Amino acid sequence: MHPDLALHLSQQAALMDDPVEQAGFTSWQQDAAGQRTAESHFALTGLYCAACADVIEHALRAEPGVVGASVNYATRRASVRWQEALTKPSQLVAAVARVGYAAAPDLAEPARALRRRAERDALWRLFVAAFCMMQVMMYAAPAYVAEPGTLAPDLLRLLQWAAWLLSLPVVLFSAAPIFREAGQGLRQGQVRMDLPVAIGIAVTFVASSVATFAPEAGFGHEVYFDSLTMFVCFLLAGRTLAMRAQNRVAASLEAALSRQPQAVRRLEADGSVTLVALRALRVGDRVRVLVGEAFPADGCVVEGQTRADEALLTGESRSVPKQSGDEAIAGSLNLGAPVTLRVERLGADTRYEAVVALMRSALTQRPALVRAADRVAVPFLWGVLLLAAAAGGVWSFIDPARALWVMVSVLIVTCPCALSLAAPSALLAAAGALARRGVLVQRLDALETLAGLQCLFFDKTGTLTEDRLELRSVHVLPEARYAGIDADALLAQAGALAAFSSHPLSRALADHAARHSDGAAPLRWSDASEQAGCGLQALASDGRTARLGARAWVDASQPMLPAALGAQVWFGDARGALACFEFDEALRPDAAATLEALRDAGLELALLSGDAPARVQRVAQRLGVADAQGDATPELKLARLAAAQRAGQRVGMVGDGLNDAPVIARADVSFAMGEGAAITRSKADFILMSGRLSDVLFARRIARRAMRVVRQSLAWALAYNLVCVPLALFGLFPPWAAGLGMATSSLVVVFNALRVSRVA
Repeated sequence: MHPDLALHLSQQAALMDDPVEQAGFTSWQQDAAGQRTAESHFALTGLYCAACADVIEHALRAEPGVVGASVNYATRRASVRWQEALTKPSQLVAAVARVGYAAAPDLAEPARALRRRAERDALWRLFVAAFCMMQVMMYAAPAYVAEPGTLAPDLLRLLQWAAWLLSLPVVLFSAAPIFREAGQGLRQGQVRMDLPVAIGIAVTFVASSVATFAPEAGFGHEVYFDSLTMFVCFLLAGRTLAMRAQNRVAASLEAALSRQPQAVRRLEADGSVTLVALRALRVGDRVRVLVGEAFPADGCVVEGQTRADEALLTGESRSVPKQSGDEAIAGSLNLGAPVTLRVERLGADTRYEAVVALMRSALTQRPALVRAADRVAVPFLWGVLLLAAAAGGVWSFIDPARALWVMVSVLIVTCPCALSLAAPSALLAAAGALARRGVLVQRLDALETLAGLQCLFFDKTGTLTEDRLELRSVHVLPEARYAGIDADALLAQAGALAAFSSHPLSRALADHAARHSDGAAPLRWSDASEQAGCGLQALASDGRTARLGARAWVDASQPMLPAALGAQVWFGDARGALACFEFDEALRPDAAATLEALRDAGLELALLSGDAPARVQRVAQRLGVADAQGDATPELKLARLAAAQRAGQRVGMVGDGLNDAPVIARADVSFAMGEGAAITRSKADFILMSGRLSDVLFARRIARRAMRVVRQSLAWALAYNLVCVPLALFGLFPPWAAGLGMATSSLVVVFNALRVSRVA
């Protein structure tokens, strides 16, 4: 870690221990014994490979009072659970600093400052390496272009001394993080990914220095300062580009995690406005939210009207109108006009904080693919060291003058950085793409499972259907036909009468009539009254009395219609019943298209619901689902899912209700609707904050693309090693080319992973 950065962080450490300051990056839980446990989130810098994550985890877990720690290399984030009585955040930051890295609270400004310092440091090191490389190449050029015997020995020696002098800043400054990382690992008894690279740089520099100042010592007269500086320059260029690419992802995530303002305009009882800190707000306060500002809390708009951007919370790209009486969500942006908000929920109680907690949890996970790659990387490093030593030993018999350089090339070319980057880069890019769509990933491992999904179970109510009814059919009765009244006229008359009631069926009828009106003025009713359990009665302009409601209320003599599955509302007047309106559950707008697309993708679909079998079958027929079962208890749902799993299928579940929680937890991969029960959301792998079923299809497409990219990156890393390692072993791959190949390999993996987030 850079000394200036260490000083800055130590000066800020005390602020982290302030309970008020901790609120932004720490959450608290209390067990039955009354002991408080905290979970803090930190942004990290200085990580150059996946092994760094293990180092930081071990350092944190060794601290007194730390219950658990998780570090994600791809996102440079750490999550630490600790006991309040035994440690504090500043000690955790100090523990990270002791092993050579830097940490700051996972808040927008500290994280940005940390990244800016790390990027500035990396750019300076790259600048020095590039500048010195060009000068060294200039001094090396005469030896390459001069005819044998035309370059005087003393002039050649002078050029080599100049190259050595210019190589010193590259080795001591530009390559310092590489040596520091390798040295920290050796002191802790670990083999880190920078160790082969550090050995290669050190051996090249030492051997070239000996050849420069003591050519009779056995290393010969050849120097490789040009290869050394070129290698370091290429390596740092690759790492800097990868850092900037990953920082772009981090910045976009921080934009989502830092929507809430730090200060708000609170309206006092006397009408004055006071600027106060967000943490000073209380439930019931009224705040003024200006255009372009984020709503500081969940609450109700009490004055003004505007439009809000809720894309972070729902994935809905279009702005949502807000007027007096409407709910506003913390973290959404005010786009239209200034409004006054009455605070109803603050802090951890808001939907925004729930989203932030889920995203932070996902960003600090290390999926099985990542853990597997990390486990392979360490034995691979030992293999690299042994292979390089063997190559050097063999070449010492074939051509002793080339043995050292072959060993250096093997050390450099086989660094497993690309192998460790393949899985985390793609999975985090996928999680970011899903978050922008309004799909929150709670378990990164689920992306791999989702890509191979074979069978998907759906709940009905609240999942495939909405919590409202819709008009399915209008039955025109004989009395209306005799009077020459058609279905449209009946709908307009009944819809105008239904507007006087707040009953769900009346609201559905009135809304449907309003949407399908021809623009004519609605029929006017007067003296409307409602009788509980029966319906509405009103007086028309021509003096006739009409009723809307139950059959017995409208016309008891009217015979029942053939058995219907939906609810019915009857309409009539003194002539008798004129029409019967039949209602059914409203399907989600995208339900039919989504299920058809999933079937076309080869998935087996099933509908399991606790509702009546007849209603379940009706919905299944409308959606084209052949496998549908009603009266399905949670136990029966579990049995169906377990049977499919025993048959060797990967099974998913989409649900929202409390009774779906057990099967959501048991499924190989699960989705919960954003408005569903809290326990169901807590058990699910994915949460559809958008409420769109089509996002299940989108998530599967993203997961399949992510796994395809992971396989491509692993194949690339394997192909790179299969081609380049033999070239290095046979002495055909100089150290500078090995450095360029290693840097290019890592860049290919990182930029290939970024393609995942660009899927439409």
